[in-house]
Amino acid sequence: MESSMIKRPDVIFFDIMDTVVVDPFFAHDFAGLIGCPREELFERMTPDLWPTFERGEIEADEYYRRFFRDGRGVDGAQLEAWMADRYCLIEGMEALLTELKELDIELYALSNYPVWWQLIEARLQLSQWIKWGFVSCEMGVRKPDPQAYLIPSKAVGAAPGSCLFIDDRQSNCDGARSVGMDAVCFESAAALRRELVARHVAIKAPL
Repeated sequence: MESSMIKRPDVIFFDIMDTVVVDPFFAHDFAGLIGCPREELFERMTPDLWPTFERGEIEADEYYRRFFRDGRGVDGAQLEAWMADRYCLIEGMEALLTELKELDIELYALSNYPVWWQLIEARLQLSQWIKWGFVSCEMGVRKPDPQAYLIPSKAVGAAPGSCLFIDDRQSNCDGARSVGMDAVCFESAAALRRELVARHVAIKAPL
């Protein structure tokens, strides 16, 4: 599509993990902490427990207690501390968010994540750029469910067609497009800059 045909967004919704913030769960080796190698972890975890936690249907203590399918739990305080120490912004995103914050475009989080979002805020103060408006544990719905996009757009008073959604997962971007939102699948801060410039967002173009 020609850049002249792409509409400048009034609202930008950001996925957070691996779009704005590095997800320690995938970026670091925590075999010693959890007690099993990464390659075995997902087979050993209790099926469907993580989505339930992300939708806010169970408390953190229950998630930690039921972590493994064999009935074993994990030390929740230790896991939270490990995660919190490793949250960091993806390279190039701080500068990009700082530029976007100066524009008349509203920036919101629209992320599948549990109450751990509070750990991110405590460490990175992400709210200086992005409003923590729409996290799955508080909405009770996860992307790519259509309501995960329609609830936020209605809440901020914006038509889906005036919103841009950014996520590192193609399936979530497809979900946004299915309700009429524009969407960009995140690859890097530089690539996102190019996509934003193509949408007539007044930021510095990548070199």
